[in-house]
Amino acid sequence: MRAGEAPSGGGSLGTDLRRFLEGVRVGERRAHGGLTVFWLHGPGGAAPFVIRTLDEARARGELHVTERDQATVSSLVIENRGSVHVLLLAGEILQGGKQNRIVLEDVLVPPRSGPLTLPVYCVEQGRWAGDGKAFAPREILAAPQLRAKMLERSEQREVWAEVDRYAKRAAAPSATGSYLAIHDKAEVQAHQKDVEAAIGPKIVPGAQGAAVFVADRFVGIDLFQDGSLFAREWPKLLRASTIETYDSVRRGIGAGWLVEFRLSRSRGLALVAESQVVHAAIL
Repeated sequence: MRAGEAPSGGGSLGTDLRRFLEGVRVGERRAHGGLTVFWLHGPGGAAPFVIRTLDEARARGELHVTERDQATVSSLVIENRGSVHVLLLAGEILQGGKQNRIVLEDVLVPPRSGPLTLPVYCVEQGRWAGDGKAFAPREILAAPQLRAKMLERSEQREVWAEVDRYAKRAAAPSATGSYLAIHDKAEVQAHQKDVEAAIGPKIVPGAQGAAVFVADRFVGIDLFQDGSLFAREWPKLLRASTIETYDSVRRGIGAGWLVEFRLSRSRGLALVAESQVVHAAIL
């Protein structure tokens, strides 16, 4: 079966997915501050064809992303000029063109694809300018809650509102309202490096995905049948998750961690030390 074809022999995509998900099991745990990662293992197997990540393909000069001839906010043009498939994950940030964009959904671009239309959202509300048509990836994936907004097929204004929420929480204003301003902030980068050093940029052997929690709040799951593909995408996935803990989970002045949270219309703050909630206030 070639990529893009429906399974033959009476099989179904739903059956394939259910079989894979039913085989997933939870492995060991890693935690740092308010971020907890559970490694996930499942039915293994390399992909039936070679897959490069967006960043790998761009580094080789094989993937080209540009504005359309008649530029529009919600779509770009993508072309794979290489000899293998290229995977774009939903939430990949593309910088350039008339405004920065974010990939709407997972896309597996076939070899020598020719020009294809790529659905996107805008993550830079205050700019629609520039002579350059080309885009470059920043090896940045959107934070999980922003990715969730895209899965809901939200209106563009809702995506902008989510970008603004993250920017305000990170105190990372931008003249053009760019999501990238958050990742460009020195304090955010230091926070990411701190978490990466503790959790680790490499996956445990045999892992095919991860479940991420922030202060016992479920953040998201990413799964890959090909563990080697997961290993190559993991550093970017981890950096995206650290945005959820920036300024909401911080070291206390003394021992322990302070965790900010919301319950309906109330705000909460908890002091957690050695896995014990020393005190929680909900006001």
